[in-house]
Amino acid sequence: SLTDKLTLIQAGQESEPLALSKHSLLKEAGEALNNIEDGIESAIDERNRSNQMRVELITNVSHDLKTPLTSIINYADLLCEENLPAPSAEYAQALRDKSYRLKNMVQDVFEISKATSGNLSVELVELDLGKLVEQTLADMDERIQESSLTLKTHITEEPLPILADGEKLYRVFQNLLVNALQYSLDNSRIHVYVYKEGDQACAKIKNTSKQELNFDTEKIVERFVRADASRTTEGSGLGLSIAQSFAEACGGTFHVETDADMFIAHVQFPLI
Repeated sequence: SLTDKLTLIQAGQESEPLALSKHSLLKEAGEALNNIEDGIESAIDERNRSNQMRVELITNVSHDLKTPLTSIINYADLLCEENLPAPSAEYAQALRDKSYRLKNMVQDVFEISKATSGNLSVELVELDLGKLVEQTLADMDERIQESSLTLKTHITEEPLPILADGEKLYRVFQNLLVNALQYSLDNSRIHVYVYKEGDQACAKIKNTSKQELNFDTEKIVERFVRADASRTTEGSGLGLSIAQSFAEACGGTFHVETDADMFIAHVQFPLI
């Protein structure tokens, strides 16, 4: 009984408290094991409460920042419309650009906190994975054309019907493409694949990194973690974390891998 309970605790499974006979030589050990299990459960509950409070704090602060930030953006827009002399016009434009960047960062923090707390609203509808990826590429075409990168698409013509939230899934691929555009080696290629594999609709985005890929692929999708450790490039470090959270909230799976200097992001959904 003692070893069975140890095995269950090791596997992270709950079990009934041991009730050994008072004559058992292992009675004290059994009671100690019961107390250890109680202590583990209390520690887990405390950690969950702490995490929940942290998420709620981030959510509330992000929400409270929106009102003053909106005012700053509005005034920055008005300044840019004025016929200001140099260098005041340049200062106003810089203020406007940074305000919009801050707005995007606050929105990212707000969304990831909602996803983490389980409060993210998801409306599942039937859609075609291939068409959604094509729409995302079309919307980002201007940004792709402005870069030195070449986009290569490998999208099946076969319909890939899945159940997902179109807006959330659009954000997933938008974040992945932005990530590829920002961190790809200049004049290299980004490959986008959409295909069927068994009963799964699959999408894959591959790009050659401008930096050595010496990070842990599991940690790179965590919040605020960036491949650019020096943080010299723009970004909040939330892009991949949001992509993972949104993909999983829609019922799909998300993971990344590296192959030498190749960074590969995978998204999969069960076919209808």
